[in-house]
Amino acid sequence: MGAPLLEARGITRSYGSFEALAPVDLTFARGERVALTGPNGAGKTTRLTILAGVQAPSGGTLEWTGESASKVGWVPQRPALYPRLTTRENLRLFAGLEGSDDPPATADELIRRADLGDFADRRAGALSTGTMQRLNLAIALAGAPSLLLLDEPTGTLSPDQRVRLWQWLADLVRSDDMALLFSTQSVEEAARHADRVIVLARGRLVHDGPANALDEASFMALVGDDA
Repeated sequence: MGAPLLEARGITRSYGSFEALAPVDLTFARGERVALTGPNGAGKTTRLTILAGVQAPSGGTLEWTGESASKVGWVPQRPALYPRLTTRENLRLFAGLEGSDDPPATADELIRRADLGDFADRRAGALSTGTMQRLNLAIALAGAPSLLLLDEPTGTLSPDQRVRLWQWLADLVRSDDMALLFSTQSVEEAARHADRVIVLARGRLVHDGPANALDEASFMALVGDDA
């Protein structure tokens, strides 16, 4: 893997007396694909939103290398876009918000990369689920991120749409030399599309290791009755 991008040290999150995330240290590197899995309520989304800067941790630190702090792409479960705007208008808007010197040119490049040419002037709210997810991901790329975070990106996609999305993500990691962190409830999906798998249970880290070292049986042994 490439050079480290992010070191999360002792990150925790509490709501009153309830500790949603126990302290844990995690490191992410360029060119690395990492899956975050675990039962419902394990803290996957909470941990992703902290790494994305959407919410602050209750404790711990996030240490970025170089210019990485301003280069995080966040793809939430629900598309973060404006349904009344067209695909092109959404991308121009978000490119401008990300500080692009030429938002129209950036939007055109993202349309090309996401294969959205046939939908460029269609309102986002009228797109199919799979196409809207591609637009959601293209928006996350508007700031040229070095770390891309996705919260259950295939949850609403058909099998063929999933194949297409994973191929695109694999190409992005290679071509842009970025790190990819995605959450999923599927152990099979985590093992197939990640280099490393992190397993959470009740907000605690119970596994962090190579993807080929985790299968359904070992996952169940890790999470126990929480599955």
